Amino acid sequence: MTVLTSTYRLQFRGDVTFGRATELVPYLKGLGISHVYASPIFAAKKGSTHGYDVTDANEIDPVLGGRAGFDAFCAVLQQAKLGLILDIVPNHMAASAENAWWRDVLQRGSGSAYAGHFDIDWRRKLTLPLLGRPFEESLAAADFDLRYEPTNGCVYLAYFDDLLPLSIESAERLAADIGTDAERLRAFSRDAGAMRKLLAEQHWQLLYWKDAAENLSYRRFFEVAGLVGMRVEDPRVFDDTHRLIIELVRSGQVQGLRVDHIDGLADPKGYLEHLRQAVGPDTFIVVEKILARGEKLPADWPVSGTTGYEFIAAMADLFVNEEGLRKLDEAYRSVSEEDADFATGLRKAKLLMVERNFAGETRRLTRLACSIFADFDEEEIASALRELLVAFPVYRTYAYQGAASSDDVTVVEIACGKARSRLSTVDALDALARLLKEEVSAAEALEFRARFQQLSGPIMAKAVEDTLFYRYNRLIALNEVGGEPHAPPGSVAAFHQFMNDRFQRQRCGLSTTSTHDTKRGEDARARLYDLTQDPDAWIAGVERWRNMNSPFRSSLADGPAPEPNIEWMLYQALAGIWPQDIEGADRSALKERFCAYVLKAIREAKLRTDWMDENPSYEHAVEAYAAALFSEDNREFIRDFDRTLRPFMELGFRNSLSQLLIKLTAPGIPDIYQGSERLDFSLVDPDNRRPVDHPWTDTEAAGPLAMDPAFLKRHVIRTVLRYRNQHPFLFLEGEYVPLETSGARASNLVAFARVHERETAVTIVPRLVDMPSSDFWKDTAVMMPRELKAPLYDLLTDKPSSAGDLLAAQLFTDHSLSFLVGNR
Repeated sequence: MTVLTSTYRLQFRGDVTFGRATELVPYLKGLGISHVYASPIFAAKKGSTHGYDVTDANEIDPVLGGRAGFDAFCAVLQQAKLGLILDIVPNHMAASAENAWWRDVLQRGSGSAYAGHFDIDWRRKLTLPLLGRPFEESLAAADFDLRYEPTNGCVYLAYFDDLLPLSIESAERLAADIGTDAERLRAFSRDAGAMRKLLAEQHWQLLYWKDAAENLSYRRFFEVAGLVGMRVEDPRVFDDTHRLIIELVRSGQVQGLRVDHIDGLADPKGYLEHLRQAVGPDTFIVVEKILARGEKLPADWPVSGTTGYEFIAAMADLFVNEEGLRKLDEAYRSVSEEDADFATGLRKAKLLMVERNFAGETRRLTRLACSIFADFDEEEIASALRELLVAFPVYRTYAYQGAASSDDVTVVEIACGKARSRLSTVDALDALARLLKEEVSAAEALEFRARFQQLSGPIMAKAVEDTLFYRYNRLIALNEVGGEPHAPPGSVAAFHQFMNDRFQRQRCGLSTTSTHDTKRGEDARARLYDLTQDPDAWIAGVERWRNMNSPFRSSLADGPAPEPNIEWMLYQALAGIWPQDIEGADRSALKERFCAYVLKAIREAKLRTDWMDENPSYEHAVEAYAAALFSEDNREFIRDFDRTLRPFMELGFRNSLSQLLIKLTAPGIPDIYQGSERLDFSLVDPDNRRPVDHPWTDTEAAGPLAMDPAFLKRHVIRTVLRYRNQHPFLFLEGEYVPLETSGARASNLVAFARVHERETAVTIVPRLVDMPSSDFWKDTAVMMPRELKAPLYDLLTDKPSSAGDLLAAQLFTDHSLSFLVGNR
């Protein structure tokens, strides 16, 4: 097995099959990648664009090339001495008749052999929120058809694209009564009374999709009713869902696993221990886990680390100017005072999730608590539970069986402390706290703890990432997964502390800057950080553009569209994707991408429109405004926007290079998202999952650092990753040494060394640097400790460096970053 030194994320589906990935192997080898990091490859729902809607965990998807294509891909990887990491999905599967287990449950109900595989509340019928309108309206409109499938002998209810098998008993009775002739089945389908009776006999009940939040009888993935939760805490379910995964690891074809949505599981620690035992001690395992600021990954989890969202937040700390952010904050408050209050916005968003989007799950928890604490009435429990969920400071705790950890107890006590001020009496709150701290031994207590913990994470994620981050638009570059955009940026000292902690706790966790789940690409984010470098220019620009484009603003009954807060967001989002050459760009394609983003953003904000309650007049007005920003008739704005953005583009590219070199050399395994070895100005999904046209021709190219930005990124990646491959233990085990800086611009440098035995690598990058003049750096220097004062060599420029302290003016003579290597 190759030593893990870097990963390259490939999004299988679409045009990326095993055949295409096999063709890509020489390119990735030349780039210096050690492991391909594959999105889910198991059989998924027909037409899936992402693979997380698994229909068969023990089959490799034929759409990608099946097992034969996978084996051929692995053979080429092994020949190239590259490894493979698989993204696995233990939390959920597709709630679709394409899923044989789910189909059996629909046919047999709680008597199915797979009834316990899915997290279903069998105290009532299985609810299926598939209907586009209420049931009686669908029935009256004859939306349903009966269909016989001779391939498997089943009778299905067809509802547009959905096929639902009838129960075994009712299907047999129907076949006996009227047969399986298509015309007779169609005639029966038109009899509303007969259809109502037939559907009442099923193990499942059809629901209007908008009623899912209130009436769903199974645990879903966040709000996605098409993804049903799995009970992998049951050893039988674990075995059934991991058979192929374990086989691929034990065969040597797979060297690592990325566990999707670990927080969704009832018992993450127990699951990971079971997985570790199954795949052995040498298999690389990371978990998708969002850590709040200051939160640590549980030390007793047998994993290498997380997928790296916290690394993105650390980059924001470095490249956002605190004084500039303060100026943006003042301007933003003058534009939208209400939206600028983050704490109030967070409470509103979490209340919306508790009271509407996850009302059914919250009500189930309330009833569980009432069954344990009969002395409290339901309203007391409901109020305490609501405030506790709203106050929860992290995504979840991890108590399952046995005593709660001290970290979990602290979290619960912090949440209770915040919740108390919102309640007139706290007895019910204290009772819930005892449940979460495992101080109650009632039979229902374990279920309450598990379900509370499986709910607090989705409430946090949907309230923050998918609601508040589209409402609080002060600086949208900070509105990233795992980010805390209201917090002041950290210092260089805080960054070094973060990296020291990272070295101690998860030196083999992934270090990422772009993923399939990030809100925008790494280069877009890096550009937007620099709005804090010259906030006055940006604030004045936004004011001009709002005036220029006021003719495109609509006046609706409930206010202007777009409103000021959305306009403030739109210009930032546009800045993040603005091309280097707007005149030569495909503006039509750019407009299409941007308008799709804008529609998603205003629906996610859930203020004047919503996925659950669309407001067409508002949506059309905002989309029209967004489209007008690209119009040939709006050239004055286009020229002004482009001219204003030019300096930010240059500053942003410096940020991009700095964060790239840090990612490649700091503690952690650098993860490169497909295509981001070039410039990545993508927007949130599905934009960031677009097909990538990989640069095939310049794999071995070399040239001066003054080449175009996209080439320069790849040059840095190739150069550093190849060095990592040659010196793996320098970066995997090498001590992290913060380096002090001195002189006039000391605060504008970030410098650290990695040291292992006699090997040394030194990373030096600028931060918060404007357009520097020839004497910008003056006497600024990196102070080298005595034991590191040996001659070094700059790997990026092929230039030697003298021993001793390092002057920034000399390091940055003709380039903007430095990577020095040598032996002591």
